[in-house]
Amino acid sequence: MADSVTVRQLVKATKLEVYSGEEYLDQRQVVLSDISRPGLELTGYFNYYPHERIQLFGRTEISFARNMSSEERLLILKRMATEDTPAFLVSRGLEAPAEMITAATAAHIPVLGSRLPTTRLSSLITEYLDSQLAERRSMHGVLVDIYGLGVLITGDSGVGKSETALELVQRGHRLIADDRVDVYQQD
Repeated sequence: MADSVTVRQLVKATKLEVYSGEEYLDQRQVVLSDISRPGLELTGYFNYYPHERIQLFGRTEISFARNMSSEERLLILKRMATEDTPAFLVSRGLEAPAEMITAATAAHIPVLGSRLPTTRLSSLITEYLDSQLAERRSMHGVLVDIYGLGVLITGDSGVGKSETALELVQRGHRLIADDRVDVYQQD
């Protein structure tokens, strides 16, 4: 299991645009696959603010922020820009407000963007992070696909795991992995 993913790894894997803060991409770590849509925080409600999550701004959040005064917008975004916040992310190719860039730069947070709709972008990011942050375990054994079902053959060294797998392959089944199998679960 990776304990974290750098924002640079996330940007590269999901083809995000960097609006500002390229110099912070390697410093910022993503430790959770959950994403936050900060609607309530934009109203000033911070009682439960998940600051350790990527903050995703869609059309609704950007539209709401644009209805605030510049000073109010800057104040709220500065409160959102904590030392644990990995990144601000803007969907739909929308322009990030200048106050977002200012607050993020002051806190060394990258501001990212994508042309994808908000829900699709959220799914893409979550799936990538789930796969990268999933708990992993290496096991000694042979993994075989038998009638579409994964079967892990384990046992002490020299008991014939590989030979058994080869016999199954000769009977039309598929060998997936031999000797060391990396196992992880995704939600």
